Amino acid sequence: MIVSMQDKGEALLSKCSKGFKSLVRRKQVDSVHVRREGHQLARKLTALDLTAIGVGTTIGAGVYVLVGTVAREHTGPALTVSFLIAGLAAALSAFCYAELASRCPSAGSAYHYTYICIGESVAWLIGWSLFLEYTIGGAAIARGISPNIALFLGGEGNLPAFLVRHTIPQLGVVVDPCAAILVLIVTFLLCAGIKESSLVQTIVTTLNVCALLFIIVAGGYLACKTGWVGYELHGGFFPFGLNGMLAGSAIVFFSYIGFDAVTGAAEETKRPLRDLPLGIGMTLTLCCILYMLVSVVIVGLVPYYALNPDTPISSAFSANGMQWAAYIVTAGAVTALCASLMGSLLPQPRLLMAMARDGLLPAFFSDISTRTHVPVKSTVTTGMLAAVLAFFMDVSELSGMVSVGTLLAFTVVAISILILRYAPPEEVPLPSSLQQFIDSVRKQLDDDSQSMERKEFNDVDIVEQSPSQSDHGEASIQYPLIEKQFSEGNQDKQNPQRRRNIAVWNIALFCIGVLVLTSAASAEYLPSLVRFSLGTVGAAILLCSLVVLACLNQDEARHSFGHTGGFLCPFVPFLPAACILINAYLLMSLGVGTWIRVSIWLIMGALVYISYGWRHSSLTNAVYVPMAYLDHIYRASSSHQV
Repeated sequence: MIVSMQDKGEALLSKCSKGFKSLVRRKQVDSVHVRREGHQLARKLTALDLTAIGVGTTIGAGVYVLVGTVAREHTGPALTVSFLIAGLAAALSAFCYAELASRCPSAGSAYHYTYICIGESVAWLIGWSLFLEYTIGGAAIARGISPNIALFLGGEGNLPAFLVRHTIPQLGVVVDPCAAILVLIVTFLLCAGIKESSLVQTIVTTLNVCALLFIIVAGGYLACKTGWVGYELHGGFFPFGLNGMLAGSAIVFFSYIGFDAVTGAAEETKRPLRDLPLGIGMTLTLCCILYMLVSVVIVGLVPYYALNPDTPISSAFSANGMQWAAYIVTAGAVTALCASLMGSLLPQPRLLMAMARDGLLPAFFSDISTRTHVPVKSTVTTGMLAAVLAFFMDVSELSGMVSVGTLLAFTVVAISILILRYAPPEEVPLPSSLQQFIDSVRKQLDDDSQSMERKEFNDVDIVEQSPSQSDHGEASIQYPLIEKQFSEGNQDKQNPQRRRNIAVWNIALFCIGVLVLTSAASAEYLPSLVRFSLGTVGAAILLCSLVVLACLNQDEARHSFGHTGGFLCPFVPFLPAACILINAYLLMSLGVGTWIRVSIWLIMGALVYISYGWRHSSLTNAVYVPMAYLDHIYRASSSHQV
């Protein structure tokens, strides 16, 4: 009876252990060894195309509204500095994305990187969050286009009747046919092919940039004529102080969200190792320069307290006798929204395709058109869903959920950089169909290793032949070089694994410290003493773990991880650590209502994963082998096929 209960307990423990391991199983970086079945995405994009996608996605209509609200309530004339600080903060994430994009240039962006570096369950939650972000983001952008089109035409009365918003009396829902039609048009463009859609994106983005350049040049000319009255104030350059300027930086940080859309087109890039980091860098640099120049001009034209919070740029020109400029500003806002809509809907089908390839979603989403070489089924599905949302729902209240998805992705990408540098995966999954080659190569390499050990043992056999030298201490005196070689060999085998364990624990402790510190900093409802105590503990854990990581050597296996020769993130571990800290603070600063809605969505995602993804994962029956065996196994399998 006792034996039977022990067996049941061991079986249960084994099953739990296997279940936990399946949650953290990691997939292999796509490489020359991986041959995907079916048709491939077309590699047609250049660095210029990627920059157009990134800039178009990043510069939305927010800049046309944001400058007025932030300047009036937080920064005053220091708005330019806030944009600069926010741009530098976004650059931390951009550096991390650039390295992972060049090492792992496949569709899926943050989901793909998380699956490789952290594990399947976390990757699923990131993919699930990004799916929500792209859907709600696209619907929200589409709902914002129709009022701007109406404003450009002189009012809603000038819109065709079938495009005008109207209310369904029985439901009390305001429907927006114009938004839904725009989403369907963009969906059709994305189905036509990546080169065709990127060409349209480039044209629309160019028009948007030209509108911003008009604002900068014409506004600068007016400001020079009027003497830059916005800067001649008694309150000085920082009327709200340093805290106001930093609060403004936290708000305008979200205007840089969108550069990660570049990595969504990784599989369609001609030279990913060069073009992906270049596209990310050019996107962020161009956006930061444009934001800063626009803010310099607008807060110089009109005193910050006189800016219109709804139409700050148009009202600034109108106040200086250029009412006609409002048409150009409105046209710029429309083109900005159209470019952002295309940028929001582009990565989503590729994300679904990547998740379907990994077995976490039905294979339906992984189909690629033989004619256009794009995932048409995924594109149509996501486009229809976004169109329905844009038609029926005002999703502005859910916009905070978009920020959660993006910030979670930024955070796990930075954590992935730390894992890649200090504890990259030692084993890779292979299909069970290669089991015979795996066993053959493992046996061959083990035999070679044993024969090598016997050879080394015979070379020093004289140590054992003399009774007077049987003592370990005497042997070390008689043959010091032999003893040194043995001790160094053992150290080489033990130290790397020990160093990896230390690195993994300190990465985990650093994340815990960040969580405690940012939670204490944002928990205004707690007593000051409790917040200070928690913050101190979190800061101590954070700093100690960061110091240990800085003192550790990075893993040598990082050089051969993924595709080599691309961009490398500088200042590791400090830059990824700063990225994690900033993004975690912004996450914790979001409202409780947002987190409740996000939690419900993530719980739904966990249920979908348990019921489908976990059971159908392509890694369910995978065999994990050491990285050193990989080339031998593929060589053996290819020679067998020949």
